[in-house]
Amino acid sequence: MITLAIDASTYAGDVAVLDGKIVLAESRAEMKGAEQERLMPAVAETLDRAGVAVGGLERVVCGAGPGSFTSLRIAAGIAKGIALGVGIPLHGVSSLALLVGGAGLGEGTYLAALDALRGEFYLALYAIDAAGIPSELEPARLVAATEVELIAGEWGARIVSPTRFEGSIVGAPRAGAVALLARSIDDAGAVDLASWEPSYGRLAEAQVRWEVAHGRPLPAG
Repeated sequence: MITLAIDASTYAGDVAVLDGKIVLAESRAEMKGAEQERLMPAVAETLDRAGVAVGGLERVVCGAGPGSFTSLRIAAGIAKGIALGVGIPLHGVSSLALLVGGAGLGEGTYLAALDALRGEFYLALYAIDAAGIPSELEPARLVAATEVELIAGEWGARIVSPTRFEGSIVGAPRAGAVALLARSIDDAGAVDLASWEPSYGRLAEAQVRWEVAHGRPLPAG
């Protein structure tokens, strides 16, 4: 199964091309402050280094968040466009799972934490087995930054995050981690291309400002 995996839940996008569970090539693309969109060129470069044509892909897996609203939308747009254009299935996977799965961790309990800004973090709890495969124990939620270490202590879990905490493991979501998450991805099945969107975790700042100014929800569509 030739897979293109994309994640952009943080300000750095990650792209991998896999043959089964073997990562053929992987690239990262800094997205914050970029004058031009860098994720699609990273996809093209990664496919080229892997020796895989777009038409040779058999599925696309996209990080489903939570995380950076704009970056997630860019990744989702690319993933949906390729899946639709080639006529292959699209699968979503938690970006927090890609965080713990990509950190090369040993067996244990880990708290994945991504900065949600505004003094908050997205958290999810995972157990990693002897084979290095993560399984979700507690789903993603939004908490105050001051609660992250307290929650980790309550669960006896070690924090995995791009942000440094006391005794934490510093890492970032990696697209190549889909190799460890193959079973859960397969079990979840493909998403509906017409309706699927990432789980942003909360509304975009621009939408919040619009709704506050107008006193009503932003119209859909």
